[in-house]
Formats: sequence, C-alpha cells, structure tokens
Amino acid sequence: MLCSFTTHLFPLKTTKNRFISLKPYIRTMSTMKAVLINEQGGIDKMVYKDIPRPQVEKNSVIVKNHVVGVNYIDTYQRSGLYKVPTPFILGKEGAGEVAEIGSDVTQFKVGDRVVYLGASTYAEYTNVPENAVEKLADNISYEEGASIGIQGLTAWTMIRDGYPVKKGDVILVHAAAGGVGLLLCQMLHHLGATVIGTVSTDEKAELARKNGADHVIVSTKEDTVARVNEITGGLGCHAVLDGVGKATFEASLACARRLGTLISFGNASGAVPPIAITCLTAKNLKLMRPQLFNYLITREESKKWWGELFDLLDRKVINLHVHKIYDLVDAKQAHFDIESRKTTGKLLIKI
Repeated sequence: MLCSFTTHLFPLKTTKNRFISLKPYIRTMSTMKAVLINEQGGIDKMVYKDIPRPQVEKNSVIVKNHVVGVNYIDTYQRSGLYKVPTPFILGKEGAGEVAEIGSDVTQFKVGDRVVYLGASTYAEYTNVPENAVEKLADNISYEEGASIGIQGLTAWTMIRDGYPVKKGDVILVHAAAGGVGLLLCQMLHHLGATVIGTVSTDEKAELARKNGADHVIVSTKEDTVARVNEITGGLGCHAVLDGVGKATFEASLACARRLGTLISFGNASGAVPPIAITCLTAKNLKLMRPQLFNYLITREESKKWWGELFDLLDRKVINLHVHKIYDLVDAKQAHFDIESRKTTGKLLIKI
C-alpha cells in the first residue's frame, strides 16, 4: 500500500523503474498521520494511518495543518458519488502554518499563518499550490479560518454572483441551520432580503431565526410549498437556494416565482436525478448548479472573494457556529454525524 500511495503522489516516468525509483523517497521521507481512502464506499473505508509526508514543489507550499474543515463534499468523495482516483486523502480545506516553500514561491514564507482550499487536508501536512493559499490575519483563529472557507465562499458567491440578491428580495434557504445555511441567513439578512428557511426540528428553527431567518418552516411537520405560498401571497421566491438535493428539488421548483432562480448546490439527500429542461418553462425559471472552485481559478478571483469574506467576518456581519471539533483519529465519527443531518453549523477536525 505504501508503494501504491507514494506513486500516486509522485508519478514516475516508467513502470519498469518504479520500485527502484521509490527507494530514495522511502528512505528519506518522514511520515505523517492521515485519513486515507483506498476504496470508495462507506465510512468503514476511512483508514487512519501513517503515510509519507508530501514533498514541496517549486510553486507550492507545505502547510502544517492545525484545523481542517469537514464538508459534505468529503462524504461525496468518500462514498463514490463523486469519482476520485484512489488512493487519496480526504478533505478540501484547512488552516495552519507554512512549514516549507517551493523555490518559485514569492508570496509566503515559513511560519506564515494561512488558510487554503485544495485537497488532501485530513492530514498533518498538505502540499498546496501557492495560488490556492491566503494569509490569515492575526485576529482570525485557525478554527475560524477552517470554518469559513468552503461554506462561507459557497454562500457568498451564490448570493453575489449566482443570484445577485437585492434589498427586498424573498429568498428560500433549505437546511437553514446547517453550515452553509446559517451563513446564508446572516448574509441575506445583511443584504436586506426576506429570508425563509427550512429546517427539520424546532431546535434548528430557533437557531435559524437567531441567525437572520424571518420565517422558518419545519419541513417534517409543515408543507413547504404551501407555507411559502402563504408567506409570499402566492408569488413564490425570487431565488431558492437548495443544498439538500434530491429530496427537495421538486418543492424548490414549485417555490420559485415567475422569472425566479433556483440554485441547486448540494446533494445532502442524494443527487438530483436527470431532469427535463422543460420543467423550467412554466415560470421562465433560471437553474444553476455552481462549483465553488470555478470562482477561484485566478489569483485575482481568489483574493477578491476571500477578501470580501474576511471583511464580513471582521465587521461582525457573520458569526461562525461550530458544532463540534474532532480529533483526526475520530474522522469517521465526523462523517457519521454530518451524514445523519442532525448537526448544525460547522464540523472541524483538530490536527
């Protein structure tokens, strides 16, 4: 397994020389703890073990992770909903300090406190391209940095670009007490929108209200479409933000108003099945399925979105809600908890 994983990290030119070429790496490379996926599937496929520490490249930095985020995308990649070549290390975001820099790196130095999006974050060390890293201000903790990345950027890009929210808009947020949902409620309230949130329990309803939701629908006890029509006088919502997926897609279509927008950005209940595009015709709806990383391709884009997010945090427009912090060895429990859909806010792993 060591050879298989190492060749995945360090592709070699020929199969013939593979095992000979690996010898210097195995002799000189230190190891680290990580959570590895050798085969996609259930939570039981998560393996906590020692593996070789990554080597820096000329345009990358090695980050010593302090805190990493847990996101639904981690469960999609683990389960096989999103196909990923194996073996791989789980995780898409982290915060820590720069331990080593590549020869062509100019924007960072060893010891810098940073946050990043990328891959292979459920580990003590991660090799990250320089253009995927941002510096953390001294007043932002590692916990805050790891909490705000994927979920904060997903929420903010969605309501500034996916559907540019205006004051007075009526917006429906599914899973309003989740990590993205709570941030959306706060951001939308800041922008002057009327926020309708759906949740599964009365406890989650109270949390959504405290974070800016004007109306909350407990979907396990109420009819979402009927309640939205009641709240909006039958007009529906200017935009519906749906991170739940399969279970809510039809209701989301029904809740959008004429000329409205539906943004489907997650698969918490499963992937949305193939649709007939004519389902948009009756109300001239716009449908979007965004991918966060397409907003962060260039250095300029990354600095823009991260900068705006840090500003929201600095001005106390958003407050972060951490559900629980796990040890790396307990990453399986983090996946069990997030997939149960009984959590609120952000799940983190402390390295």
